[in-house]
Amino acid sequence: MAEAPKKSLFALLRESQVWNSIFRHGPPDNTRNRSLAVLTNVFLHLHPVKVRKSGLRLKYTWCAGGTTFFLFLVETVTGLLLMFYYRPTSEYAFSDILDLRSQVPLGIMREIHRWGAHAMVIAVWLHMLRVFMTGSYKPPREFNWNIGVLLLVLTLLLSFTGYLLPWDQLAMWAVTVGSNMARATPFLGNEGPGAALLKVGDISLVHAGDDARFALLAGRFVGSGALLRFYVLHCVGIPLVAAVLMAVHFWRVRKDGGISGPL
Repeated sequence: MAEAPKKSLFALLRESQVWNSIFRHGPPDNTRNRSLAVLTNVFLHLHPVKVRKSGLRLKYTWCAGGTTFFLFLVETVTGLLLMFYYRPTSEYAFSDILDLRSQVPLGIMREIHRWGAHAMVIAVWLHMLRVFMTGSYKPPREFNWNIGVLLLVLTLLLSFTGYLLPWDQLAMWAVTVGSNMARATPFLGNEGPGAALLKVGDISLVHAGDDARFALLAGRFVGSGALLRFYVLHCVGIPLVAAVLMAVHFWRVRKDGGISGPL
């Protein structure tokens, strides 16, 4: 009787219970397994299993959405590295920025983070322009368009909150001017529409000491409290919200039938 051929170590591993508990399908060597590979992967399942070939043309999509997400990952990685060296205090912030450029190994990562932020803003605008010009915001994709608008606002807020962190004169005065606009926030700013309606007798519930600008700066002027608050918003608060909305954005592309194709 012929002896059964011996199986390779990899073949035995693929037949093990450990392997089957992790990978619940075969290799992506046919249409069914390729679909299962996407549907059963925690990251890939956010994307559609099938997309229109016409919707993948570079001249149609400009690859602006993918470029924006790639730049977000670049900003995340470089931002985490910068957090090891940057101290968000008024006495150390500016000197730490100078050290990041001249003393810290791989100091170029600060410049990558800076220029990546500028590139991300441009990429988001191009993505929104492409979606608008191709009519990809129309039903049934209007919900995802609104998610994209929120992501655009968050991108601008990331850029704005990061502007203060170098703690130089340009940053401080730019944030001073920008944060003054928060005084005009509807119902939340002491100079905004609706603020005059929020009164108990002759006492206003919204004034310069507790309005939106005060909450943003942790005071009436740009100081150490504002630096810490902008740092937390820039590094934790806004990126977390943006990451959740991006996951919803990708998932919604799948639920709406994949990438929209040319009309």
